[in-house]
Amino acid sequence: MKSEKAGIVTSENRTEVTNVSSHGIWIYHIGKEYFLDYDKFPWFKNAKIGEVVNIETPSEEHFYWPDLDVDLHLESIKHPEKFPLMSKED
Repeated sequence: MKSEKAGIVTSENRTEVTNVSSHGIWIYHIGKEYFLDYDKFPWFKNAKIGEVVNIETPSEEHFYWPDLDVDLHLESIKHPEKFPLMSKED
């Protein structure tokens, strides 16, 4: 098991939320960073920080936020325009 220092992602922690801003969130996943704009991913806008950073990766291209009950596929993060109905808030 490798140790983890603040700000350093180890091989055991390949996915994490790296930033939360007033515009959206950033996710680091296997060497790349992705931005999720609140306009396209509204579930995160009013969520608590603890809910947003609690991210699971059931598979390499599947992200799950259990506290928010949000499931996203990597393709929908890379190309949200291909999934126009997915980002509607209740």
